[in-house]
Amino acid sequence: MRGGDDRTESLFSYLSCEARVPKDHPLRAIRAIVDEALEVLSPAFEALYAKTGRPSVAPEKLLRALLLQAFYTVRSERQLMEQLDYNLLFRWFVGLSMDAPVWDVTVFTKNRDRLLEGDIAAKFLAAVLGQPRVKALLSDAHFSVDGTLIEAWASMKSFVPKNPGSDPDSKGEGGGGGGRNAARDFRGEKRSNDTHASTSDPEARLYKKAPGQAAKLCYMGHLLMENRHGLVVDARVTQASGTAEREAAKAMLAARAGRRRRTLGGDKLYDTAEFVADLRAAKVTPHVAQNNAARRSAIDGRTTRHPGYALSQTKRKRIEEPFGWIKTVGGLRKTRHRGRALVEWLFTLSSAACNLVRLPKLLRAPA
Repeated sequence: MRGGDDRTESLFSYLSCEARVPKDHPLRAIRAIVDEALEVLSPAFEALYAKTGRPSVAPEKLLRALLLQAFYTVRSERQLMEQLDYNLLFRWFVGLSMDAPVWDVTVFTKNRDRLLEGDIAAKFLAAVLGQPRVKALLSDAHFSVDGTLIEAWASMKSFVPKNPGSDPDSKGEGGGGGGRNAARDFRGEKRSNDTHASTSDPEARLYKKAPGQAAKLCYMGHLLMENRHGLVVDARVTQASGTAEREAAKAMLAARAGRRRRTLGGDKLYDTAEFVADLRAAKVTPHVAQNNAARRSAIDGRTTRHPGYALSQTKRKRIEEPFGWIKTVGGLRKTRHRGRALVEWLFTLSSAACNLVRLPKLLRAPA
């Protein structure tokens, strides 16, 4: 028989969020890894807060909430707080009981900025990778590197001369008057990062990665990936430039100094005499793709004759997978934040989230 459409609201509930989450839910394995990493970070959290005063949002809960934002592509902190209010799965993962109040969005973002000061995102990524069972998955000798553009949260109309008197047609973001979103004609106007800057995000740079593409205000994100399982081991964000990828690659490799000789895979952009020489001086074998277009490649037969070179060229293409996840699921194709430091913080946390999605399956796989 047909059941009745009656509301059966009870006055009291004896169920917890723990009871509502299935035993085989993917977030259970992820939370175990996250909690272990957060325990390692406890001293770093302690150093960020005063010993007296009113208790703030627990940093562990705040970081778990930000990870959920990356996992489920929640587009804003305001929407994240809304979902925390009614989503029992989110409450369980963060560590809130069913009747615990949810934070105000302004309080949440203010406390997030405190974690930015302590560089917690990079420490969290290192804490996840430093767990013994995760460390056993990583290669310490073979890496790949690449960079991608992250579109800045700034309009092209905000890209105006640094000296306002040099261009009478440019008046703030609107340009030419008529309101803040007035039409603006850029035809015939020469714009460059030397003479212009964005009023919305001064650290963003006008850049295009390949000929024929439109130049955009953006940052450049960089990843260093180990080749055994394709896990991200370092993430950086720099201002966009023609040399930023090579400079970031050298900085990330220097941060992972070791005694063993290492290899580094990369695309044709890394095939320059200076970069290859710097890698060899640092005892790193450059397994970068040869660029023979109208010039001589810096990679010769001493490198390409070895089977490891072809293997690195195959493995390095996997770095596009975390880039794709970070920009689509992680929501960083166009950042919603301004300033290189904050963009880098969120880019690093999204890289850690990308690793966390893959780790439970890798840890279950037979050795």
